[in-house]
Amino acid sequence: MRTTIEIDDAQRAELLKLSAQRGEKGFSSVIRDALDLYIHHQQARKDAVAQALEVRGSFSEVEADALESSVRELRGTWR
Repeated sequence: MRTTIEIDDAQRAELLKLSAQRGEKGFSSVIRDALDLYIHHQQARKDAVAQALEVRGSFSEVEADALESSVRELRGTWR
């Protein structure tokens, strides 16, 4: 599928250099690979956040209070 994107001259030059290193004339495959990596990274971050939220509430109330107290104490000693 063809689409138009806006990039600056430095980005275009770098894309052309990467393409040449691959032995390719254009940089479409470099863009596709970059998009695949970006999309994968974003999904991994989303999954990590969801997993972290599942842990929520795993402390008992006493443990949570103790942790909160420790954090407050540490923050009080920060410069």
